[in-house]
Amino acid sequence: MAQKVRTLFIDDLDGTPAEGTIRFALDGTEYEIDLSANHEQALRDTLARYVAAARRDRANRRPTRPRRAASNGPVSNSEVRAWAKSQGMEVKERGRMPAELVVKFQAATGN
Repeated sequence: MAQKVRTLFIDDLDGTPAEGTIRFALDGTEYEIDLSANHEQALRDTLARYVAAARRDRANRRPTRPRRAASNGPVSNSEVRAWAKSQGMEVKERGRMPAELVVKFQAATGN
């Protein structure tokens, strides 16, 4: 059986049909409100003067994932690449070193 789901936005100020949801933040608290086109424009017009004079908050950006430190293991990727090239093997200049290549390097050099 087929279903059709409808989402109706109702203006939170006066109960008339709304165009959609507006999100904003003030004093570290995020808000959302469903507004009609007229009320949305009134909100944007009211805030425009303040937005124009404000600066973006860089402190509240999403935290980035920390980069992994380079491996301090016994095998250097640059050594493995140099060895592989000297053996006539094709190896990429960057990126993860294939485990099989590291094993071959270790077996050949005793590292």
